[in-house]
Amino acid sequence: MENFFNLNNPDFWGIIVRFLINLVFLFVLVKLIYYRYSRKADYLFSLMLMGIMVFFIGSMLKTVFMELGMAIGLFAIFTILRLRTRSFTMKDMAYIFTTIGISFINSLKLVGFPMLGMLIINVIIIGSAYFLEVSMLRIQTESHEIIYEDLELLKSDKKQKLLKELSLLTGREILSFSIKKVDYKRGCAVLDVVYKDLN
Repeated sequence: MENFFNLNNPDFWGIIVRFLINLVFLFVLVKLIYYRYSRKADYLFSLMLMGIMVFFIGSMLKTVFMELGMAIGLFAIFTILRLRTRSFTMKDMAYIFTTIGISFINSLKLVGFPMLGMLIINVIIIGSAYFLEVSMLRIQTESHEIIYEDLELLKSDKKQKLLKELSLLTGREILSFSIKKVDYKRGCAVLDVVYKDLN
């Protein structure tokens, strides 16, 4: 441990290389995925700094016992945060745990654990987060029938304008719509609109 901060130590520069890789994957996870789908800017600073600290603490561990102890400690921190912080959602806690986990994995230097293997694991974790976000975005929608009276906006070339009009009328972000029935005598149409479920 006394040579950990020695610049002549080859392990030190190996740690720096792994740190830069970890920083790239943290940025992708936190900024490009988490912030894109949650829009919670307040947590960006905390998640990035947490990931950086976990990486360097994990890099200083050398024995298997200490690594196991650190892993148990991370679970304890996760539990404490969940119990004491009411403003965190389960999704936020999942991102916190993923940030801790990915940083800890990147900090390890194990025999038979090449750089390519670490990159593959990082890609799997990041890809899983993105896939789940996209999947949940599709699932969290609701549909509802409404009666709409401006038949002029039903023309195909005015689809975007109609979407904005429907969003204003309903107070929800309308993702798509379909025309179920048109009554030209009454001058109205029955539309099936799909919107995000805010619950």
